[in-house]
Amino acid sequence: MNGYLLSVLLGIIEGLTEFLPVSSTAHLRLSEKLLGVNLSDGYWKMYSIVIQLGAILCLPFYFRQRIADFLATFPNGRNGNRTLWNHPLTLTAVAFVVTAVPAFLLTKLIGKNLESVFVMGAALLIGGIVMWAVDAIYGKPPASGYKTSDMETMTLGQAIWIGACQITSAVFPGTSRSMSTIAGGQLAGMSRPAALEFSFFLSMPTMIAATGYDLLKSLRHHGGETAMGIAPANAHEWIVLAIGFVISFLVAYAVVAWFMHWVRKHGFVPFAVYRIIVGIAVLVWATSLAH
Repeated sequence: MNGYLLSVLLGIIEGLTEFLPVSSTAHLRLSEKLLGVNLSDGYWKMYSIVIQLGAILCLPFYFRQRIADFLATFPNGRNGNRTLWNHPLTLTAVAFVVTAVPAFLLTKLIGKNLESVFVMGAALLIGGIVMWAVDAIYGKPPASGYKTSDMETMTLGQAIWIGACQITSAVFPGTSRSMSTIAGGQLAGMSRPAALEFSFFLSMPTMIAATGYDLLKSLRHHGGETAMGIAPANAHEWIVLAIGFVISFLVAYAVVAWFMHWVRKHGFVPFAVYRIIVGIAVLVWATSLAH
């Protein structure tokens, strides 16, 4: 396939799936097999890191005003009822640490699961069922209203819980980081918009750290030789890389804007159904590969 067209397709896939609760990791791995490109080798490994970075960077741009407000009101909050320990920025940092430490310690297991199509299919299927059940039970506000309707009223306990839920997405690719944090937030008494917004905020440090770690691993020395050869070697490869980055950024930005609007009127059931269908298809495929 033409490199430019392949870059456009992969950029769209990354941008579409990174922040929807359907698992970008699983979709990129499946696309890798279907399109015949090895995203774990050389230049394409660097490419996959760069397009993920493109998706990540849309978040601080989209939430720039929200971030500015949080910084301006730190640590007392907009209404003066927050402290250093329960300000939204602190809670985001706490949830990140709760996820990061176990995920780092389980690096080998995570790497092993990334190679398993069966694990991805099972995670898609089980995650879809969990998301459907959680949204059906907790999606509609109770008579007394939500315990937490926005990030400004979150608690430290909720942040710790959501960070712990996010660990499952790191260990089992296909679970989806956004699915685990959204469902975790709903279980903790958060409204759909509040759970989704915190999921986006938590993804910023989480994804930047994960992408930075992958980048360092890609560029480190091996046996006296540097892995810098995976960087673009000519103008064509630089253009392919730039196309993927820009496409991923633009598509991800549009998805975030649409998703924030969608979730205020609708639930997550359509995404759960999609996950279940794709999960079953992947499991059937994985079974056929095993024979």
